[in-house]
Amino acid sequence: MKKKKIMFPFVLLIALSMLLAACGGGSDEGNGGDGGDTPDFMSLVTGGTGGTYYPLGGAFAEIITDATDIQTNAEVSGASAENMNTIRDGNAEIAFSQTDIASYAKNGEQMFEGEAVENVSAIGTLYPETIQIVTTAGSGIESVEDLAGKKVSIGAPGSGTALNAEQILEVHDMTLEDIEKQDLSFDESTAGIQDGTIDAAFVTAGSPTGAVEGLSATEDIVIVPIEQDKIDALIEAYPFYIQDEVPSGTYKLTEAVPTVAVQAMLVVSNDLSEDVVYDVTKAIFENLDKVAHDKGKLISAENAVNGVGIDIHPGAQKYYDEQGIEAE
Repeated sequence: MKKKKIMFPFVLLIALSMLLAACGGGSDEGNGGDGGDTPDFMSLVTGGTGGTYYPLGGAFAEIITDATDIQTNAEVSGASAENMNTIRDGNAEIAFSQTDIASYAKNGEQMFEGEAVENVSAIGTLYPETIQIVTTAGSGIESVEDLAGKKVSIGAPGSGTALNAEQILEVHDMTLEDIEKQDLSFDESTAGIQDGTIDAAFVTAGSPTGAVEGLSATEDIVIVPIEQDKIDALIEAYPFYIQDEVPSGTYKLTEAVPTVAVQAMLVVSNDLSEDVVYDVTKAIFENLDKVAHDKGKLISAENAVNGVGIDIHPGAQKYYDEQGIEAE
């Protein structure tokens, strides 16, 4: 009887220890954790249906689902700035963003002042995001200065396009007050140009952009050029821009149009473990042949580590290290 009294507390202690281990023995969460629960579902936030993020996001979501068995859905959103806030609030795991917006978010600058997005890291950069100032031949708009007094869409609320528009106007000694600003998605912008309710629109997206292609089917499209001296001034003031062009033949253009670009990138929540992000990164870069969009041809693991601007998630970095890929 005495022996039983001794054994009971001992067994109880072992049982309690096992219970505590089970409750607290999850994994390293956050940036760099190499354990962690594998989620059953992930949200990949993209942009509007008329842009490049959404069709690419759909392809990536399908690739990730097939390769990792984690059900991943591409979701329509207001694009870069909204996506960074969605990651911060824990409402998505993967997101598209412009490199400039991701940098602002991580550092708590510009529209993120006082509200830095600290729980985000990069998978990598994807392709140039061309700033296209879209109008029609009938508008009479031939230069950025001609936008003065016109009804001009600068993108959906929460998108990165608005800041691009503001900075381009700035190097032309203009402000948003010099235009009749409209806050429209790409689809709404091209519809507005078509029905005459707006005169022009800033579109920051990989070209060709679906919404603009649709407009070019019925309208004589003009992409407003940015002159070389203004391109140089913009890059000097904001080094995340690069020189770019909309090629001849795009939207039935008869010659290439000089402009600038930022880069598109994929970011992830730091709540995802190293193993999960490694699997996601590997899945995307080893299945690019399944991406039908034209921009898929510009995406590569070799270029993904260049111009990122924020920390790369350890899971993605593990993949690049295995491939011997380093930033140039």
